[in-house]
Amino acid sequence: MTHMPNSSAELAEIIATADGPLRVEGGGTRSGLGNRVEGEVLSVSGLSGISLYEPGALTIVAGAGTPVQVIEDALSSEGQRLPFEPMDHRGLFGTKGVPTIGGVVACAVSGPRRIQAGACRDSLIGVKFVDGKGAQLKNGGRVMKNVTGYDLVKLMCGAYGTLGVLTEVAFKVLPAAEATATVMFDGLTDVQAVEVMSHGLTSPYDVSGAAHLPAGPDGTPVTMIRLEGLTQSVAYRAMSLTEQLARFGQARVETGADACKAIWAGVRDVEGFGGTGGDVWRYSVKPDDGPELGRALARKGAQRHAYDWGGGLVWALLPEGSDGRAALDGLGGHATLIRAEDQTKARFGTFHPEPAPLARISSGLRAKFDPKGLLNPGIMG
Repeated sequence: MTHMPNSSAELAEIIATADGPLRVEGGGTRSGLGNRVEGEVLSVSGLSGISLYEPGALTIVAGAGTPVQVIEDALSSEGQRLPFEPMDHRGLFGTKGVPTIGGVVACAVSGPRRIQAGACRDSLIGVKFVDGKGAQLKNGGRVMKNVTGYDLVKLMCGAYGTLGVLTEVAFKVLPAAEATATVMFDGLTDVQAVEVMSHGLTSPYDVSGAAHLPAGPDGTPVTMIRLEGLTQSVAYRAMSLTEQLARFGQARVETGADACKAIWAGVRDVEGFGGTGGDVWRYSVKPDDGPELGRALARKGAQRHAYDWGGGLVWALLPEGSDGRAALDGLGGHATLIRAEDQTKARFGTFHPEPAPLARISSGLRAKFDPKGLLNPGIMG
């Protein structure tokens, strides 16, 4: 059975009267994230539409079921954008449907620009949701301000629908860049690439993307640094960065808007990992540990790996059934099993084990907001 409420009140009634688990869905494009949930489908696709957009206040409010593309089109018409560049998981999972803004928030989805503009939760300023008891709740608002009490806005971001079902979200947005340039180096080792990316990120040039593909589109390693802003400023920063990094070789500079957009969409959506066999793991580590992790992944038979966020985010494609978390032995950080068969997720766990004190807090929060365990039970392990 599928429930598709058209209002927050209708959603609250469905949850309040539910007598079994509910599988919360948006557009269905991220259904592979987390553990499989058994239960009746609760779709928020009917809670769609932009209810408020104030370009002058850099604020947008929309229903959780609103397609991301609808929001991006509205912002683009006013020369603005979502700062955190949310990933599109359809290529990775081979799913259809349309990504929704509620799914972005529920899964805390952020892209390459996170290193400059922050993550999804940093732009999120307000939420409305229905908890597991059927209560309609609201937190945050249309402006950034300091408040006392629980920050439910941040709490709901990345909760995977286990604390409540989002009905509406509000964001601070930013102006879109006038120009973009991508400075690219070919043939660097992982160690050299991290050094290049670290130089860019610690420079005064306001880098908005730093990624490295050990096997680029033509099989050659390529390291990419993105610069955005006013046209003359971007040109100056690209030239200066190229000169300062000349010891790593002759850089190529791409300034075409469409070409740069395609390059960073490929980084954002980890193109090359979709449509393949194997398990996909996502690692968060210190950038300096990235190359060591890359070597460990190679020893485990990784078909490919890629670096984003200056080396702090590492994606890896491993043989099916591999214990990708073991590659972190001797390193800090954590690993999430993004794509795998259910039995592999059951064996290794989708999410990195939480320290006992944090696990107790997480369990307590779920018990408080969803005492009957109705909402996406077991999705986070």
